[in-house]
Amino acid sequence: MKRARVVVDGAIHEAVKHGEQLQLPSGRIVATKEVQWLPPVVPGTVFALGLNYADHAKELAFQAPEEPLVFLKGPNTFIGHHGKTVRPDEAEHMHYECELAVIIGKQGKNIPRSKAYEYIAGYTIANDYAIRDYLENYYRPNLRVKSRDTCTPIGPYLVDASDIPDPMNLTLKTTVNGTVTQTGTTKDMVFSVPVLIEYLSSFMTLNKNDIILTGTPEGLAKVYEGDHVITEIEGLGQLHNTIISDHLER
Repeated sequence: MKRARVVVDGAIHEAVKHGEQLQLPSGRIVATKEVQWLPPVVPGTVFALGLNYADHAKELAFQAPEEPLVFLKGPNTFIGHHGKTVRPDEAEHMHYECELAVIIGKQGKNIPRSKAYEYIAGYTIANDYAIRDYLENYYRPNLRVKSRDTCTPIGPYLVDASDIPDPMNLTLKTTVNGTVTQTGTTKDMVFSVPVLIEYLSSFMTLNKNDIILTGTPEGLAKVYEGDHVITEIEGLGQLHNTIISDHLER
């Protein structure tokens, strides 16, 4: 099942995909163009992986890490499907990052990788924009790079874990203004989803609606004001996003 959080007539609803439309809890059917999309869950703690694809590490001139490189993201960063992401006018190196997002479904600590999938509610798509003008170094991404308002579109749906039999074998694709600029597959992750859950839960408790952003493959390109970016993952759908200038927000 594909679930979404949307605003209809000024109220937030938890909807489910119904053909090419959405069904609200009341049974009402609405067209997707009639709603405002929100992140499919209210994010708890959000873990983001740096350099979790060897090809991506290589394109940034780094070796793949020997231990997961993890940082946290604030809730202000998240926007929904068809949202607008603000690009700082002075930025020269703003890149999209198509990522598989793992949604935790129940509390757990010291979870062995053999049981990791039992703790997953489902999956969605994230576009974790990086503004590398502000990067101090690739191993310690700072707040201005990765926790900027509006810079992590996520959605459109939470797809139930049972509908994705092998999350470690999904294709990823990014399209900018109709041109495919990035392709990859989750099987190329340095640290798999079960390994990440085992690692993170070994020193802290994971809770329902915590999110793990699992990194992006190679194929990054700069984005600019007016660009329309589509990040796509097999079985999860497409996440649409538009870049706007920060002077429009002032």
